[in-house]
Amino acid sequence: MMQAYQTEKMIRKVDVLIIGAGTAGLGAYRAAKEHTDSVLLVESGPYGTTCARVGCMPSKLLIAAAEAAHSIEKAPVFGVHPGPLSIDGAEVMSRVRSERDRFSGFVVESVENIPADDRLRGVASFVSDHQVAVTLEDGAEIELEAERVVIATGSRPSYPSSFEKLDDRLLINDTVFELETLPDSIAVFGPGVIGLELGQALSRLGVRVKVFGLGGGLGAIRDPDIRAYARKAFNDEFYLDPDAQVQGMERVKSTVDGETKPQVEIAYKHLKKGDVVERFDFVLAATGRVPNVDKLGLENTSLELDDRGVPLFDRYTMQAQRIDAKAGSHIFIAGDANNDIPLLHEAADEGRIAGQNAGGFPRVLAGNRRAPIAVVFTDPQIAAVGLTLDQVKERCQTCYATGEVSFEDQGRSRVMAKNKGLLKVYGEQGTGLFLGAEMFGPAAEHIAHLLSWAVQKRMTVSEMLDMPFYHPVIEEGVRTALRDLNHNLHIGPDVIERCLDCGPGA
Repeated sequence: MMQAYQTEKMIRKVDVLIIGAGTAGLGAYRAAKEHTDSVLLVESGPYGTTCARVGCMPSKLLIAAAEAAHSIEKAPVFGVHPGPLSIDGAEVMSRVRSERDRFSGFVVESVENIPADDRLRGVASFVSDHQVAVTLEDGAEIELEAERVVIATGSRPSYPSSFEKLDDRLLINDTVFELETLPDSIAVFGPGVIGLELGQALSRLGVRVKVFGLGGGLGAIRDPDIRAYARKAFNDEFYLDPDAQVQGMERVKSTVDGETKPQVEIAYKHLKKGDVVERFDFVLAATGRVPNVDKLGLENTSLELDDRGVPLFDRYTMQAQRIDAKAGSHIFIAGDANNDIPLLHEAADEGRIAGQNAGGFPRVLAGNRRAPIAVVFTDPQIAAVGLTLDQVKERCQTCYATGEVSFEDQGRSRVMAKNKGLLKVYGEQGTGLFLGAEMFGPAAEHIAHLLSWAVQKRMTVSEMLDMPFYHPVIEEGVRTALRDLNHNLHIGPDVIERCLDCGPGA
């Protein structure tokens, strides 16, 4: 192990340098420490993961408030008639921030429990493959000589430069949770995961919401039947145009109830009304994220970069690829920084793999990559597991089949008045192997876990149907879809409508 030393210019030698203290970086740190004590964690921004500070946790807090409001609004369907619904926007946002800070505090506490000698606050940039310059918070600079490096710098929101003219009327997911109260109106650009979750939640909390997209995409849904179903369902609640024609957008001053305030004026082609001009309190840009690699000085390394400046890498070892490709690089990249699968559980796995390989270098081992699973916490929820329909077609050509079930008449779903949605499952002809599924419907977050386990265990559809199904539960809909798939694979019998063993409305 190399020891730190100083010359006229401050230089420190380390075995493993980890750039970024988010989910992937912390996982890499813990894994690398199993191999060497000489590990340094460098972070340029605030401690606390993207998930805890500005991502999954605060968004779910807002969604939880929206669900509470929505359940009161829909209670009359059960014969329950509560009093007039009143939403205190300041109280909603106060709880979001308070609980968000609590979750972030746990992460900050874990980072601060790391020995002080193992962490550094500053901005890192490669000088060469093994040399990294770090500009500290006080402006001083330290040079690190690292035997191995893990890049875990995360990502940041991205939006068109034309949005910058909106100034204080522009929100991103890093700033929307800092609102002191709920706005009266908001235009959401980007019907992806963030845009759909926050757009629907704000709408259910009484905010006038319109969601605009480009190209027709919707929440990463790949199956066209499910995309069409979801588009109609969302439009029953709030305005959503996934392929909007926006003619112009500018920051203006409006007079509302005798008070002048800034707003955003948007000219667009309404799906039913034609050309309209409408004003909103804010614009939420949910138009994607970009990896934080553009200021790392990667051009000073021997790494091969893609057209976005992200290092090419092996997703099973997290090892970055050198231009000459003659030897494995000592640099690894994990989490959102590699632009692969921007999900917390994937970042945690990738960080652990990268840390183990950086710590044990030159021995580099393939890590366990779990079956794909993704969930969007709208209502109904969106979920995808295993292969998408496009991936199934690419892999199997014509040798595949699909099965499906609608939740509109599914027993438990109707009991709860949650009977909206569609599940489609995919299987391989000949082997009967279960390949994947997409779903827009109730309890998708739970059903997705069951199906992802089946994918990872490489179960056949017949084996899945041998598993127990209780009655009455939403999961009975999964059995119906699997029976349809097994029949279409020419393995199982014809699907019997209203089968007796399914129970009523299964």
